[in-house]
Amino acid sequence: MQYRTDPKTGKKISALGLGCMRFPGVAPGRPDIHAAEAIVCRAHERGINYLDTAYLYPGNEACVGAVLERLGLRDEMLLATKLPHASCKRPEDFDRFFSEQLRRLRTDRIDYYLMHNVTSPAQWERLRALGIEDWIAAKKAAGQIGAIGFSYHGSAGDFPVLLDAYDWDFCQIQYNYANERYQAGTAGLKEAARRSLAVFVMEPLLGGRLAGKLPDEAKRLLADEKSGHLATPAAWGLSWVWDHPEVTMLLSGMTSPEQIDENASIAERACPGSLTPEQHACIAQVLEVFERSNRVPCTGCNYCMPCPKGINIPGCFAAYNASFAHGWFTGVSQYFTASAIRSGHPKLASNCIRCGACARHCPQHIDIPERLVDVRRRLTPGPVGAVLALMGRSHAN
Repeated sequence: MQYRTDPKTGKKISALGLGCMRFPGVAPGRPDIHAAEAIVCRAHERGINYLDTAYLYPGNEACVGAVLERLGLRDEMLLATKLPHASCKRPEDFDRFFSEQLRRLRTDRIDYYLMHNVTSPAQWERLRALGIEDWIAAKKAAGQIGAIGFSYHGSAGDFPVLLDAYDWDFCQIQYNYANERYQAGTAGLKEAARRSLAVFVMEPLLGGRLAGKLPDEAKRLLADEKSGHLATPAAWGLSWVWDHPEVTMLLSGMTSPEQIDENASIAERACPGSLTPEQHACIAQVLEVFERSNRVPCTGCNYCMPCPKGINIPGCFAAYNASFAHGWFTGVSQYFTASAIRSGHPKLASNCIRCGACARHCPQHIDIPERLVDVRRRLTPGPVGAVLALMGRSHAN
């Protein structure tokens, strides 16, 4: 495993970090602790020393805390979690959430603490008015917080403003070869590095869209150019991020020990500046193909869930995009699976009541109700939609 130095704390951080949000689960909000333990154990064996979770990931902090305790690895891992700042209405809420997080994680400190999903400087100003700067200073002085940062899902223009709004230690941005000009983007990456901040990258494969879900034409382009460790679309995507010297660490939501092994092997060889001009040109070609099929920029993070009408929103969008990447019939097949057609109680895109609850939580700022209309029109046209609507009415009676 290669390690990169945090410029603010001097800590050595594995270039590959483990994002825990996508731990396998036995039910929504109930991660499988045995699967999680196997993943964390393998991560430690492969030299990964950074774990990322959040208060808002259902059941995740408690699972991470239990696993670290069972494995006796708390002191060997850098632990990161996030404050649900939108739920902080009074100064005492900071301590209320933080104390709960320490209890869930079975620890007395958080190494890297983030303001979760910041989209504008105004959100930070609201927290500042509640006294969060003094609160952070007190927690740092007490040794309960090691480094303070934020995860960002706002505009490119607001990002430098937020960087200068406080003496941050680090930031976390969405970054991959399809997002160079989206949210913080390449310009934001360089701005953060210029301020000597550690930069952690989330969504390096865009929720898997740049791995196994690439259009077939894009996969062929990469297969024709593969060499050495660049044997899979995932290897290309991860290596592209690691090619940037400004990136301190890349987070991957690995869901099995096998994925840990695969990504750790890539991490050992993907150093800054290791991609050739020809390989960058290949990725540019892949991006052209990808953008033709990437109609909805959903990463499958599930922040929009649960839907009050039971719609599998990420599944609908995955099927919609697949219909452009792999053909209409493939998309329809995926849509039928995502909509639980065989259950006799289909949860269709047409069930949307446009309440807007989903869109308010989307880090990608997708107009979800409007895009579900697009899903319905493309994947349930004419007689297909009529038959499904009839099925829904018959089971409702």
